[in-house]
Amino acid sequence: MNNYQKQLKQLSEIQGRPELLLHVCCGVCSVYPLVYLRDHFKITIFFSNSNIYPYEEFSKRLNALEEYLKILNDPEIRLIVDSYENDGWEEELGSMKEEPEGGKRCKACYRYRMERAFAYARKHHYPCCTTIMSISNRKNADWLNEIGEELEQQYSVTYLHCDLKRGDGITINERMNKSLNLYHQDYCGCRYSIRDL
Repeated sequence: MNNYQKQLKQLSEIQGRPELLLHVCCGVCSVYPLVYLRDHFKITIFFSNSNIYPYEEFSKRLNALEEYLKILNDPEIRLIVDSYENDGWEEELGSMKEEPEGGKRCKACYRYRMERAFAYARKHHYPCCTTIMSISNRKNADWLNEIGEELEQQYSVTYLHCDLKRGDGITINERMNKSLNLYHQDYCGCRYSIRDL
């Protein structure tokens, strides 16, 4: 069973609308996933992206997310902004700076951010956790789901399998974004992804 099928199976088995801690990386990637997932969950967004460089770029992406949340106007969706610690991120992943974009450094970056989300979910008693990063063509959904499964075991928080690109997700997201005019970044996030443009 592939990750998209697992996602659909999990959604079909959900009773009620449990709380979901949803790691979000930026405004434009969140447009369709929030609409898709809010029918199934009470969503708390966890904006944890210390990889983003420079801080001004972090702020632009956060502002775009906040702008979209105002447009969405769903009082049930809450936003938590994790601390920005780019120096800590670079200390942990800087040894992989020569890795090409899309390589081992990126997989480690997924884990770094997702683990912060899982740790927060466990501490604050969220039953479910996932990330919207799989909506992006720049992200490897298989890696994201592999990491999610490992973190589920480590933190005892249910991981929602996601491949949000599938089922026309990416096409719907792009179409929705056209009418919103949100800030759209042109690189993944870290200083090394700028270098590799």
